Amino acid sequence: MHRLLGWIVNVLVATLSVLATIVLIYALQARRLPDLQPWHTQAPAGEMQAAELDAGFTLDRYLGREQDLFEETRTGLLQSIPLEQQLPGNRYWAQSPNYQWLFPRDWNRSFELRPARIEGGALLLHGLTDSPYSMRAIARALFDRGYYVLALRMPGHGTVPAALAQVTWQDWMAATRLGARAVRSQIGADAPLLMVGYSNGAALSVKHQLDALEDASLPRADRIVLMSPMIGISPSAALARLLGRLSFIPFFAKSAWTEVQPEFNPFKFNSFPLNGAVQTRALTEEISRGIGRLEGNGGLARMPPILAFQSLLDSTVSTRAVVRTLFAHLPANGSELVLFDFNRNAVFATAFKRSDREFLRTLFDDDPRAYRLQVITNNSEHGSATVRKSIAARSREIVEHGMDVGYPRSVYSLSHIALPFPVSDPVYGLEPDYTESFGVRLGTLVLHGEHNALAVPLEQLTRLGSNPFYPYLEQRVLQWASATGATP
Repeated sequence: MHRLLGWIVNVLVATLSVLATIVLIYALQARRLPDLQPWHTQAPAGEMQAAELDAGFTLDRYLGREQDLFEETRTGLLQSIPLEQQLPGNRYWAQSPNYQWLFPRDWNRSFELRPARIEGGALLLHGLTDSPYSMRAIARALFDRGYYVLALRMPGHGTVPAALAQVTWQDWMAATRLGARAVRSQIGADAPLLMVGYSNGAALSVKHQLDALEDASLPRADRIVLMSPMIGISPSAALARLLGRLSFIPFFAKSAWTEVQPEFNPFKFNSFPLNGAVQTRALTEEISRGIGRLEGNGGLARMPPILAFQSLLDSTVSTRAVVRTLFAHLPANGSELVLFDFNRNAVFATAFKRSDREFLRTLFDDDPRAYRLQVITNNSEHGSATVRKSIAARSREIVEHGMDVGYPRSVYSLSHIALPFPVSDPVYGLEPDYTESFGVRLGTLVLHGEHNALAVPLEQLTRLGSNPFYPYLEQRVLQWASATGATP
């Protein structure tokens, strides 16, 4: 026994030593990051938290506090931006064309669209580091169909990256509950309630519905739409809580961040704090536990139908987890998963990793599933034209339908961030609408120059920011909202 205890102590000491070494190495490497700026260190004090949001907060009060929060952020930054950061392209410099407080409407904030006659309601939830701007296109489409739309800004977003370093997933969930209550109160008890979530907002939508299955006081959605759902993220995110342990020491302050970048995107943070990974990891773990618990007691049978859109290639979330962790457990309730394959044109084919090339084959070979699977892919390996391959629930038969749109010449795949944006988007679009400007057009950047000259990774600037298949996505969402969900 004494020998066993000694062995256990030695293992614990060795493990702690290894972990301490990892933390120290990370903290030392983080010192190589660019200097932290005021938007990395000065979070507005007025951000809303879970405890107060769950204590009778109303939407009007939320929007009022949000107004104060953005004014606090604006005035605080006016006094603190160093001279070397007063550059065109800095979204926080008042003379920059992408300064968010210059816009006629700041889409970083929550917004409502209210039709003359309400046919239903939709709660739209944006993604991590993002803002309600990402839900703008689908919000307008739903509004045109008579839906009251609430696109809610999640706590920690829209202002400065420092705010994301302090938020918790419980704050996001409390805001989601507030939003669901607000939409239900606007549309009445009988009108359909749709939840539409993008990335982290998709995870919040799923978590809210799982909670509503166990808590009758929460508004339940009639149907759910997910875009790039953050159901499973990289296993390395589990280390995030550990890696920032030394950030309280000023010498190691940068170790609280994985990315410190120039902030030129008017509607999305480029810098990323470790806390973002910590909170999303915790949220996905809660979802996994909730699915397991409800599947065990039969409660998952009451889950409303889910329509999800996912790029096969996604460097942010795990496409396999969307299939295995969520859809494989759904009841036979009419749910549907739409996968956007990468461009398998022979010009690109050999450039992809083997695991990515073969994932669809294994998915098609799976046992009959309880949901409809649709895959948008090349109609041959020699061109960019596409087809939609459809497998009905409980079937193995693949039915092909022609598509009106193909892959653009320079596009080899969609991306995690591209799905909710049409190619006409004024910021991210490949063919932007020039009647509207927010100071930058990231979707049309074509950069040539010297190697290692940019402060931003080149692959970030070349990542596809808009969706050539957005018209199909919008069409399907509108059909889903109509409560028929019929596949065209």
